[in-house]
Amino acid sequence: MFQHMFSSMNDMLDQIIEQYGDADVVEKQHYEEQMNELKKVSDTFIEQWLSFEEKFADFKEQHGNLAVITKEPNVQGAVQHSLPVSEKSSCNAADLEIPDELALFISKGQGYYKLFMFSEAAIQFQTVISQSPECNLARLFLGMTNMHLQNWSEAQRHFQMLIATTDFPKWLAMGYNALGCIQAVHTNLAQAELLFMKAHDVCPSFKDPMSNLKSCQETPKQLSLYFGSTELCCL
Repeated sequence: MFQHMFSSMNDMLDQIIEQYGDADVVEKQHYEEQMNELKKVSDTFIEQWLSFEEKFADFKEQHGNLAVITKEPNVQGAVQHSLPVSEKSSCNAADLEIPDELALFISKGQGYYKLFMFSEAAIQFQTVISQSPECNLARLFLGMTNMHLQNWSEAQRHFQMLIATTDFPKWLAMGYNALGCIQAVHTNLAQAELLFMKAHDVCPSFKDPMSNLKSCQETPKQLSLYFGSTELCCL
């Protein structure tokens, strides 16, 4: 239901964007009213979703021992179940540990992230990092969020801290790969290529570094970079 609703809203917005430039003053006013209504619907949905997340988290906290609840993975469990057995054993405690009082912020941040609301997501993940700097899951998401916001220096800082503290090969590779993308953005292609190769060596199953390396070597004037953001959608 919600997928259909947002698909329709996107279609309407696409039509407005396409027609707005050639519209007269009256038509533009009408389009702006339509856009305001679409934004109201979107905001209402997000508020209801956040309210649901809060109620759900409270219920889990109060009735955590109920079988019906424990069958569903929480934020931490979702990460654990998404990892192959061989990779779980290489994670240290900081990779997967999420303080109970901060789990809701992680959940909200992931929701905003998947809705491409990166400024809002950054606030949630920064709250976690401020209270629990060792939470590598939040740091990984915060680094990726800053990449989307093109806050390169801040993203670089978080990924440097991530690779210094995690033993999980996939996250190490994502960190090295993102750092390589940042170097490429700043036209430091030789350094970028070294980081992409390091990412590949750490986790050969992660394909983005080799794609980025090829892009740097073949079309340095028209770089097409993948910094691993989509890998987080399954966490």
